[in-house]
Amino acid sequence: MSPWLLFSFVIGYFLLLLVVAYFTSRNSNNDSFFIGNRSSNWMLVAFGMIGTSLSGVTFVSVPGTVGGAGFTYFQVVIGYLIGYFLIAFILLPLYYRLNLTSIYNYLQHRFGMVSYKTGALFFIISRTLGATARLYLVINILQIFILDALGVPFWLTTIVILLMIILYTFEGGVKTIVFTDTLQTSFMLLGLVVCIIYIMNHLGHGLSSTLNELGNLGLTRVFNFDINSSSHFMKHILGGAFITVAMTGLDQEMMQKNISVKNLKDSQKNMITFSIIMALVNFLFLLLGGLLFVFASENGIQVPPDDLFPTAALSYMPTAVSIIFIIGLISALFPSADGALTALTSSFCIDILGLKRKEDWSESKRRSVRLVTHFSFAFLFFLVVLGFKLVDNKSIIDVILKVAGFTYGPLLGLFAFGIISKRVINDRLSLIVCLLAPLLILGIDLINNIEWYQPQLNLSGSWVEDVKSLSKELFGNFKIGYELLIYNGILTYLGLLAISKKSSSAN
Repeated sequence: MSPWLLFSFVIGYFLLLLVVAYFTSRNSNNDSFFIGNRSSNWMLVAFGMIGTSLSGVTFVSVPGTVGGAGFTYFQVVIGYLIGYFLIAFILLPLYYRLNLTSIYNYLQHRFGMVSYKTGALFFIISRTLGATARLYLVINILQIFILDALGVPFWLTTIVILLMIILYTFEGGVKTIVFTDTLQTSFMLLGLVVCIIYIMNHLGHGLSSTLNELGNLGLTRVFNFDINSSSHFMKHILGGAFITVAMTGLDQEMMQKNISVKNLKDSQKNMITFSIIMALVNFLFLLLGGLLFVFASENGIQVPPDDLFPTAALSYMPTAVSIIFIIGLISALFPSADGALTALTSSFCIDILGLKRKEDWSESKRRSVRLVTHFSFAFLFFLVVLGFKLVDNKSIIDVILKVAGFTYGPLLGLFAFGIISKRVINDRLSLIVCLLAPLLILGIDLINNIEWYQPQLNLSGSWVEDVKSLSKELFGNFKIGYELLIYNGILTYLGLLAISKKSSSAN
């Protein structure tokens, strides 16, 4: 497979995005950038959000988990479905009733300015880390399989990718992304389906016989009933539900697209449609993972889980399939980065700088501030991606994804307290509570999951063994899993309760 051939398709794909951006960003203004003038088509938003939610991590990592864990990831997907329904019928009505541009404005309405900026700050930290982690994973694959052979250094690859994203997002923002995400989701799903069909035909199977063989190998098991396991079905389902509420419903990037839809009813239709498609697509990724496991066994492929899909697609499959895989991979790359860059720009301008409150600023000055912020976040993305490369450890992706459980926990606690309770908090103390809660949860999780942290962070010394003994004494064989986010949110809620007082009426 010629690296130049693959590279030419990458460039061609980007040029297609530029054409779409040109037509969708004409006559754009700040409202177009932030919320798409509230005129987005709900069907396009629903379909395009698939690409944003899946990202390169799902595209590469989920199939790689099947060999070791079977279909147990689908427990989390069941939780996702519950979470999306909670968003559709609890959070979206709230956002539309308040006519929000930034969802964190709710915290200002409910608690005050400190809580408002605290929520925005936690979103900015979490989304920056999460988006750059996903960006690094895909850029590194492109680097290893294509650009190293062309003599292109990693830093230059990163700059070029970020410049590509800036070029098609800096003017149109959400208005453009709704259309580009739809295009990119189509190519991503095309890559997924083509690879599934090719491997099934290569192995001489249909869908029914494939599931039978995977079942005989024990790869189609879904539910884990071991209560001590971190992947126990209730931990995964509850964790999946609250991860969805926090990382979708309380995330400006994801909600920015939903509240760009004309009205609440269409936005709810978007969310429900999106959740059903997401469940089906995740099942297809797990099916692909099972097929890749069998394919790897027959071809003697022995690589780390995250390398299984790209290695099989680029080294063991026909040229046409390899090209479709590369297009699908970069289609997974762009939605997770372009939406994050736009949402971070929106949140920083509106929530931190108070762009909407600067009534004396002209439209041109607001646009200048927005562009400077957009380019600044792109530069920050560049620095963080280079940091991942310097560490040169793929497990850092797992570390960053785990960090999301800590950074979204305070958001979950803030919004839950605002919606459930009628009490009024001491707004000035909310930042302290939101900092202390994840720090305490981090200490608990470090003790409980010291075996996980040790290789990830290269921990050593006699104290590590002492912590393992303490973990055994305190928790026995019980391991905290995806429900970590729930514990974090509950602790934040209790902290807010401690700094609150009764109110005669709700805000």
